[in-house]
Amino acid sequence: MSNSISSPRAIDHLVLPITDLETARERLTHLGFTVAADARHPFGTENACVFFADDTYLEPLAVGSREDCLEAARTGNVFVARDQAFRFRRVEGLSAIVVKTEDALADDAAYREDGMSAGSVLDFARQFRFPDGQTAEGAFRLAFAADLRAPDFFAFACQRINPLPTDRDSLLVHANGATGLRRVVLVEENPSDFQYLLETVVDQRDVTAHSFGLSIQTANVAVDVLTPEGFRLHFGQELLVSERGLVGAAVVIAVDDLGVTEACLAAKGVSYQKMGARVVVAPEKGQGVTFAFEEFK
Repeated sequence: MSNSISSPRAIDHLVLPITDLETARERLTHLGFTVAADARHPFGTENACVFFADDTYLEPLAVGSREDCLEAARTGNVFVARDQAFRFRRVEGLSAIVVKTEDALADDAAYREDGMSAGSVLDFARQFRFPDGQTAEGAFRLAFAADLRAPDFFAFACQRINPLPTDRDSLLVHANGATGLRRVVLVEENPSDFQYLLETVVDQRDVTAHSFGLSIQTANVAVDVLTPEGFRLHFGQELLVSERGLVGAAVVIAVDDLGVTEACLAAKGVSYQKMGARVVVAPEKGQGVTFAFEEFK
């Protein structure tokens, strides 16, 4: 998959399993995000996404039909099977990093060759509803990668076979000033043990190691893997980890003006703390993981 002149992949979106969409919508709106209409996958899961101007998004994911999800997992749907396993162990959180691709089949072949495949390619289509009531259908092809030592995290490459229309400007404006994804933060006792999985998925061999973990720069977003102590020092949060394996811990959001973000959170009565140049919001139900906001222009 990788060679000396290839460019790193770009992050497409992050999967955030949550208990139910109503709670997630209320919490995310409270944090100042504009949340898209609910959408159902053909295999039983449903989402209510937060889209950003940098062509990335957050995918809060819930179970819309337990029966459909169970049947999909039974018949080999990796996306649903991993989601079901995550919910059994952690309930809410950040379960997957998704990268953009133009050829998911080639990615699947590369994952298999590298011993990183998590299962069969998934093709599906779903409806998207715009704020004005119009609908459009998007079709996607997914190729999955995982490490058996990390049961609470996986990754996949997403090919947009029939991309959704890009005219969704009203969904890209957020009261908290959010403009895009800045960093994704994972936690593991020994970050370098999972370096190869991340290198393979983002197609990037240039890794920055430091005393609290490592960082890999994708085409648009940094992926950090920190030790529990490193996470506490950088984000002021204790993440209780009783087992080995990657755990999604935080999402860092880029904003134009941190003052606008603070004013938005304060107006909504949202508790936050300042950590250097970051505003950090601890996870609550419907949010899943720590959210941090950084000024980036």
